[in-house]
Amino acid sequence: MDCIEVIGGRPLHGEVTVQGSKNGALPILAGAVLHEGTTILHNCPQILDVMYMIQILQELGCQVWWQGNSLYIDASRLSTSHVSAELGEKMRSSIILMGSLLGRAGEVWIPYPGGCVIGARPIDIHMDALQKMQVYIEDSEGMLHARTDGLRGTSVTFKSPSVGATENILLAAVLADGVTEVYEYAKEPEIIELCNFLNSKGAKISIMDNCLRIVGVSKLNDSEYYLMPDRIVAGTYLMAAVATRGCISLNNAPVLQMTEVLNTLEHMGAWLEYEEGVLKIDARKAELPVEKIKTAPYPGFPTDLQSPLMAALCLAKGKSCIIESVFEARFKVTGQLNRMGARIDIDGQEAVIHGMPGLKGTQVIAPELRGGAAMVIAGLAAEGRTLVQNSYFIDRGYEDISRDFRKLGALIQRKSIL
Repeated sequence: MDCIEVIGGRPLHGEVTVQGSKNGALPILAGAVLHEGTTILHNCPQILDVMYMIQILQELGCQVWWQGNSLYIDASRLSTSHVSAELGEKMRSSIILMGSLLGRAGEVWIPYPGGCVIGARPIDIHMDALQKMQVYIEDSEGMLHARTDGLRGTSVTFKSPSVGATENILLAAVLADGVTEVYEYAKEPEIIELCNFLNSKGAKISIMDNCLRIVGVSKLNDSEYYLMPDRIVAGTYLMAAVATRGCISLNNAPVLQMTEVLNTLEHMGAWLEYEEGVLKIDARKAELPVEKIKTAPYPGFPTDLQSPLMAALCLAKGKSCIIESVFEARFKVTGQLNRMGARIDIDGQEAVIHGMPGLKGTQVIAPELRGGAAMVIAGLAAEGRTLVQNSYFIDRGYEDISRDFRKLGALIQRKSIL
């Protein structure tokens, strides 16, 4: 079993570069399938979820290879539109291949999505929207089978913003006949990134405050695209600086996408400065609690940083409250933090964190991706040795979290235990 060993109690110092965006890369890789040619994605993170998506693309008949941190996808020889259960169930993001494969092949078989267990994430909103585009969907032996005689532009209004459903409709609409308008769409930066990528390939997408307007085109073009940095990874490293009372610099930090996160850190007493592409944080006095914060769709505080924030708040001087409004099972990490000496009380979707003077290193388990990152943060701040099991969860979103924290002066390494 692969684990991450942390010897804590050392303030972080130094600088590190933020990797490319996980949640930006995956829909772009799905979008590459739409084009009967080549896509080059620069600054693509070499993380486990990207590797899973590469395996799926290769299964579909694409040729995929790396040159440094640039990923090349040749989708000219797509040979099937069947995503195997073995691969598709490994991650939630496989569902966005529905839109791109319907656009390219007019048909798709895909398993119900898997990935981290952080609560129910129904896909009925995806299917309802696709059905408006003349897609017929049925359950076939535990697989979703979707087909169309030709995608038709339509008008879609989501009852609530959904990142995955917005991505699926975008991907389906690019090669559809006519105009598609999507109202109440998710406004996460990753959605805008997908629109920009598709437009770079010849799509016709207009981004408006209340609507995405997609004019269908007959084909796309070869393209190169430079992927934006990962705002969640950047936020994770900032939370680690706060938890350890350190001072670090982040190169390539997407500060314009992190307003709510940076405001929260300043409220806790951190000093922040952004100059010439470098975000600096001095967290030596970042010890204030957060009276109440609620996760929300962008531009609100991201649910993906709720667990890292919780780990940092375990060491604040006072009581903090986090309300989780996006996923109902995001608090699984609390039991592991309490094992380290934290004091966190859960009441439904509300967590009350009683700040403690310190944490104690021990053996813990990463419950999912962001919860695993939170356990590493807690280990960095704790006294003694922390061993984080199930570290493969962390690999789904971080290229090498141990390498990056070593650059910031941490005593951390990967280990294998029996």
